[in-house]
Amino acid sequence: MHESTGSGSALWSAQAHMPSVLGRQIVIDRGEGNYVFTTTGQRLFDGTAGLWHANIGHGRAEMAEAAADQMQRLETYHVFGRYLNDRAIELAEKVATLAPVADSKIILNSGGSDSIDVALKLARRYWQVQGRPEKTTILSRDLSYHGLHAYGTSVAGLDFNREGYGTASLVPETARVDTSDIDRVRATVAEIGPERIAAIIAEPILGTGGVIPPAPGYLEGLQQIADEHDILLILDEVITGFGRTGHWFAAQRYGLRPHIVAMAKGISSGYSAVGGIIVAPEVWEPFYRTGAPIYRHGTTYSGHATSAALALKNIEIIEREGLLDRVQHLEGVLTTEFAALAADTRIEETRVAGLLGGIQLRPELSAEQVTDRMVDTGWIARPLRGNVVQISPPFTTTDDELRGIVAAAVSAMDAVAPALESVR
Repeated sequence: MHESTGSGSALWSAQAHMPSVLGRQIVIDRGEGNYVFTTTGQRLFDGTAGLWHANIGHGRAEMAEAAADQMQRLETYHVFGRYLNDRAIELAEKVATLAPVADSKIILNSGGSDSIDVALKLARRYWQVQGRPEKTTILSRDLSYHGLHAYGTSVAGLDFNREGYGTASLVPETARVDTSDIDRVRATVAEIGPERIAAIIAEPILGTGGVIPPAPGYLEGLQQIADEHDILLILDEVITGFGRTGHWFAAQRYGLRPHIVAMAKGISSGYSAVGGIIVAPEVWEPFYRTGAPIYRHGTTYSGHATSAALALKNIEIIEREGLLDRVQHLEGVLTTEFAALAADTRIEETRVAGLLGGIQLRPELSAEQVTDRMVDTGWIARPLRGNVVQISPPFTTTDDELRGIVAAAVSAMDAVAPALESVR
């Protein structure tokens, strides 16, 4: 018999180790700007923008008004068969103007994990329609995270997200490639056989894997491999899309032309559950021809009208307030702050790309303990794989707030590991 620690509330947080968090959970009940507030009254700077989504900050009245206005007009209507709703059309048209590939089509859904499943299913369906049924294998990067639906779990580059389900992969025919060495990627492609590979999926910047920007030439190398071997390049921009790198999409920052882009999070800044995929012309055209088959993917909330209205208002705010330029400025501030930590030998490495920052600590210092201490002092950061402290706040963060959270991380290191002071 295992000892019970008590079950807590009825809400099961399935991305938490429940025995460890029971009695320690932090309940948020309000957000305002770059801050959230707990039920005990503590004010916390949101240094992670929730889960990389609160790009325009919390509690915006105009977002609530946009939701109320849309719900009073039409909460939603499905987009199956001949039916559409006007807000879904408007959002798709807007995203297409921002997309890294011209003349794209947009499939809308309810979030990032949905987007990955839609993208990977489409990759395999595309090759079937093209008369290439042998092209079924999906490649993904080591250390990558692609949500936790069945397909995202199967292509996870983080072993702990893929294991424990009785088979090596919930969805068959997946494989991992090296996350930084493009020559090793080429070797894996040759070993599997490019004629069997449907797609390569990649986060432009590894997020949950430790905030790791791409090695020089790596993403460009993936593009070249895809183009040379008739392999679809799918970018998982669930985190990076809609401004997190200072561009609408990281594909634009790195000069890529993906066949499919998965998106979510920043499209609505978390004000509604919405995501989708951007599909390049060569992929969508076979489904638009006379006599073409149906892709056959959709859910009740695909193209949800109220979610679309909120996404449109969010994009309007990003444009109106110049938040892409703001991210580029904050990238410089964070780079400067991290450079000042270079002499701190408790830190193995710092990494910045846009408003994605990571402080990788030495093994003697626990990122989890550091971030726990930061919360105690009013700053939310997140421990990631590789003993990394994630700092990725809203785009509306001030320079002083950004400097403040870096200083809070250093103070937390001092507090939790005073014995390491001698190695500084």
